[in-house]
Amino acid sequence: METLIFDCDGVLVDSEVIAEATLVEQLRDWLPDLQSDTVLRHALGMTTEDILIHLEQLSAHSLPHDALPRIDEAIDARLLKELKAIEGVAEAVSRLNMPLAIVSNSRRQRVLNSLSTTGLDAWLGKYPLFTAEQVSLPKPDPAVYLLAAKEMGRRPEDCLVVEDSVSGVTAAKGAGMTVIGFIGASHIENGHDERLREAGAWEILTGMNSLQALVERWRQERTRKTRHAGP
Repeated sequence: METLIFDCDGVLVDSEVIAEATLVEQLRDWLPDLQSDTVLRHALGMTTEDILIHLEQLSAHSLPHDALPRIDEAIDARLLKELKAIEGVAEAVSRLNMPLAIVSNSRRQRVLNSLSTTGLDAWLGKYPLFTAEQVSLPKPDPAVYLLAAKEMGRRPEDCLVVEDSVSGVTAAKGAGMTVIGFIGASHIENGHDERLREAGAWEILTGMNSLQALVERWRQERTRKTRHAGP
């Protein structure tokens, strides 16, 4: 039996990460004398408005008078593109006749929030969920993938993973699984597909409508390899 494992961060949208990345991009243009991504680490829990005030006080430069609405507009535009990139996830999953689990290197509550925000909780919320705190390692690590396989009663080599990060691809491959690299809208712009290929992703998935075809190819290749390895 084969199992499909989704990394939740690859299939869904992590709005917090997108917002921070968008904020950093804008601040690099407006406050070039600050290492804004470093400073933001000390601003956890602050609103966007408070962060802008805080960083402007540390800089010799001034922010545009309309900085806050421009930031909000940029974040909304990025989120919209990411949401378009995951259209068809629920339909693609419903067509697959195989066990499914969700694995994330994020914390469980963030995953649940992401499912709810994207409206996919009704579709994916019924599947087993394995998250970082279950292996005490809040980073991509083979342990969380191996835990999912064990709990699902599957061998790692019988698991196909959908991942969107280089570190996640490396971790899933380290667990002995085959990994599909998933490319969202902003990832396409950033050439992320090349980095995933370099990390060893078996195929690059740019739209969920092609997932079923990749699963069937994977099954056929595994069957062929098994026959060739026989006595």
